[in-house]
Amino acid sequence: MPDNNISTRALSDAQLTQFVHDGFVRIDHAFSRDLAEAGRPLLWRDTGCDPSDSNTWTKPVIRLDDYSQPPFAAAANTPMLHRAFDELVGTGRWLPRGSLGTFPVRFPSPEDPGDAGWHIDVSFGHENPDFMSWRANIVSKGRALLMLFLFSDVGADDAPTRIRAGSHLDIARQLAPHGNAGLSLGELAADGFADSAHRPEVLALGEAGTVYLCHPFLVHAAQPHRGAEPRFMAQPPLLPRGDLVLDRDDKAYSPVEQAIRLALAD
Repeated sequence: MPDNNISTRALSDAQLTQFVHDGFVRIDHAFSRDLAEAGRPLLWRDTGCDPSDSNTWTKPVIRLDDYSQPPFAAAANTPMLHRAFDELVGTGRWLPRGSLGTFPVRFPSPEDPGDAGWHIDVSFGHENPDFMSWRANIVSKGRALLMLFLFSDVGADDAPTRIRAGSHLDIARQLAPHGNAGLSLGELAADGFADSAHRPEVLALGEAGTVYLCHPFLVHAAQPHRGAEPRFMAQPPLLPRGDLVLDRDDKAYSPVEQAIRLALAD
């Protein structure tokens, strides 16, 4: 639970309340610009593209695999982020990351990237080769947070992730009747995530070093890149030590759990 000593906290009471109701919080300077600048050349190398020659940027998106080199491991483990994880998920309830997961590198392009639909990041059942069969459940098995790590400056034209603020509440209500089995991505997406279509849309903007910490049920989407420079962003999960608990004897609910309880109380 959050530390009562305000001076040691990463997030204010207002930010914690925002997370419960909107499903995300933005942390500026969560890691240093120096780490972002040290990491980008490693990513550029693996794209096979030339940073100084846009003629080599022939695809709208290139997905790069898990990255654990020092700049990425350090970015994932800053003291500020560790405090924020404690405050959102609960002390001792999450696992430190040694890497930053997949980087979908998005390039300026008139082409449809082919992956810009609304969705949540489902978190278990990955042994099934059909990703539409991967699942999520009401206790968020396998995921404590969705995280967006900006490794380049991201403006409105630079393919910022689109977020439906408050949509995690809709997903919680959708998942609740299905218990531990949950629903597959295909089942969740059957109506195009229409239940959250009324939610306000927020763009994940910010300078390199910004991190968005999001509820695991938050509905979000990619979009085409209409800017001038490629966008570098990692989207790893924060892994839990166990499932969320929605009925605690000590009532020590984390904000992630509070949000689900709020949704189910409506």
